[in-house]
Amino acid sequence: MILRKIVSNEISGRRLDDAVATLCEGLSKSEARRIIDRGGCALNSSMVRVASRLVKVGDVIEVGVMEAGRFCELLLPPESLLYEDDDLIAVNKPAGVNTQRTPYQLKGTLEYWVSEYFRQAGLLEPARVIHRLDRGTSGVMLFPKQKRAAAWLSKRFHDGLVDKRYLALVSGRPGEETWRADGPIGKLGTSRYGIMVGGRPALTEFRLLATSGDYSLVEARPQTGRTHQIRVHLEAPGLPIAGDATYGGVPAERMMLHCAELTFKNELGAEIRVAARPDPAFERFMREKGIVADTIPGLGSPDERAMAL
Repeated sequence: MILRKIVSNEISGRRLDDAVATLCEGLSKSEARRIIDRGGCALNSSMVRVASRLVKVGDVIEVGVMEAGRFCELLLPPESLLYEDDDLIAVNKPAGVNTQRTPYQLKGTLEYWVSEYFRQAGLLEPARVIHRLDRGTSGVMLFPKQKRAAAWLSKRFHDGLVDKRYLALVSGRPGEETWRADGPIGKLGTSRYGIMVGGRPALTEFRLLATSGDYSLVEARPQTGRTHQIRVHLEAPGLPIAGDATYGGVPAERMMLHCAELTFKNELGAEIRVAARPDPAFERFMREKGIVADTIPGLGSPDERAMAL
């Protein structure tokens, strides 16, 4: 819930946390400070994380109030850092974590974790988000360390020069071993997309990796970067991803979509391949459904996280 308030004469000159608590019924001053600290407060459209900031008459305060228990700090183990060189780092994003800041938070997002990693390494650069994974999706993400790297890496994504390999656990069995989905994708609602006339061109290549009972493990290689592309292209033929409630997936601990590998060339032309295994919840669900991982690339092999080829 986003609350929008305007500072009156009576509140002008007060601290931001005091103003938020006064203007927003039901919010204590301590809760106001927590919201400000996690990046859920904007003053005149700019995020402010200093509770002692003084407000003046006419200021517009926007407060993102999250449901109780939703916010949590993002603490990643050392092995989540998959790769690092002078230009970039690669991180294994957990499922259930936002890639970047929202109106409700900066802290607890991968963007914030990366910015703190840079800061602790003495690198005075922001975390530049040049590609995204949905909140429910896990896997490899790249973050450039400076503007130059951001420019060439962004261009590789834009030009389709980053090979992306995803794993998806779906309900149902595909009718073919390999297939291509090219339905154009457009927005259907606030957080739902679908194939439609007039949608943006989209292409995903799929390969069946394994099946067991009513479930299949599918490899997806998106050739374009539309929002929810893999999810939409699997839901359309009746293969919804497990845990993806938006598109009719069966209930699961998490959405069973994982970016397993990114391959690209750096500025010098050297090929870099970064891989990440799915988390225990993904592999546990797969085992429960009887899908054997021993012969599946990235699952049965040793955890080779990154390689410059």
